[in-house]
Amino acid sequence: MLLVNDHLLKQAWPGFVTGKLSDVAGLVVAPALVALLFWRRADLAATVLTGVLFALVKTTETGAEAASHVWTLVAGPSRVLADPTDLLALPALALAWWVRRRTLESGSSRWRVVVTMPLAVLAVTATSAAPMPTARSVDVDGDRITVQVTSGVTRVSEDGGVTWSESYDSPPEGRPSPQSAACVPRQATRCYRLVKNRMAVEQSDDGGRTWEPSWAMSQGDSERMARRYSGIPGQSSMGLAVQARPGGHVVVVANGLDGILVRDVSGQWQRLGWPGKTEEPAAEVDLTLEFIVAVFLAACMLFGGVGAGLRRFHLAYMIFASAACLGLFTMLISASAPASSTTEAFMPSLSWSELVPLIGGSVLVTVVGVLVSFVLACTGRARGAHVAVGLVAAPLVFAGVYTPFYGWSQGAPGPYWVAVALAVLLTGLVVLAGALLIRHDARRRSYLDGSSTSRPT
Repeated sequence: MLLVNDHLLKQAWPGFVTGKLSDVAGLVVAPALVALLFWRRADLAATVLTGVLFALVKTTETGAEAASHVWTLVAGPSRVLADPTDLLALPALALAWWVRRRTLESGSSRWRVVVTMPLAVLAVTATSAAPMPTARSVDVDGDRITVQVTSGVTRVSEDGGVTWSESYDSPPEGRPSPQSAACVPRQATRCYRLVKNRMAVEQSDDGGRTWEPSWAMSQGDSERMARRYSGIPGQSSMGLAVQARPGGHVVVVANGLDGILVRDVSGQWQRLGWPGKTEEPAAEVDLTLEFIVAVFLAACMLFGGVGAGLRRFHLAYMIFASAACLGLFTMLISASAPASSTTEAFMPSLSWSELVPLIGGSVLVTVVGVLVSFVLACTGRARGAHVAVGLVAAPLVFAGVYTPFYGWSQGAPGPYWVAVALAVLLTGLVVLAGALLIRHDARRRSYLDGSSTSRPT
């Protein structure tokens, strides 16, 4: 049911029934897979654990976000949404428990596990990704404005784009391609057109002889969209229509993955996104690379602070600490490459068969580097103040690097280069403060050592 429903039925008949079928089938399969971790005598525990986790994911945003991250690591880019109505599928756990108990009592469970487990794992991890909704075209019929969406629910407005409702009507077959230019009814001199391969609109006041910009997506929003929807078509305006209204006219643009764009009668442009009864989920900006760089620099700060306080073994510590940091960076980059468009650029031609040995080798280097560095720090009698500086500065470095980029992903600051500059500035301040504290402690100890040798015995 998982395989057929997710890859066939959902595409043919998207809606409530096919959505809940996936939940039912998943709750039947999941407890058996969880029970495999304990092999026997854990059927009830596995069933209860599955139900509790399912309830947390479907009723809390935190649970849905955590499930999204886990599923991304397991099956590639994924988005899990909190939806309390999915709890209607919980009775399927009773069927899962009954089937599992019957299987164990039959005395032939081992071969059934061997045969069915690969298929079950494939069905669970190969669920189809939810297609991104894309506003494709706009149609005007009297007072009715209809925005056709390639994946999702069509949006309809009957008041000039002020309010919108959802429509489940299928678009008519054989309708013409989306129009990219239109003039105001009964005012042929004012026209609008889309800019090719951009989120932008131009206007003309002389019937199309000359054009000037009317609206364009800002640089920061364009950068976020490119990062959010890397490789997905629909990152440009796709359709346009003009409707005459009392007091002027409105322009409605099917703005691809960005949703609906409206120019009201006063001339103000507004990005509405996906208005209606239910909001379409927006994809998150991929900050995997920025996160990995923040972790790497935080690790360097930690090892650097500890190493600055060593009384001996400086060279050996530097070698193994560098190996630990580089191994950590390589491990994170290689592990995230298949699921992240930003880290895939580091190793675009590597398959999973090549990545697995690389990940294993980098994990080994990281573990050995950390353990040997810890032993050297202990035997080299690292000074406590320097260790404390490293421990405190490391999370501050992480925050200094990652926070500006997280703010950028949410819309502030606007351009990406501003986030880069802020990250460099904040990280530099933390490193400088740490270096000054380490230098001050070294001078104080040098002064105390000199004073102790000059005192008479």
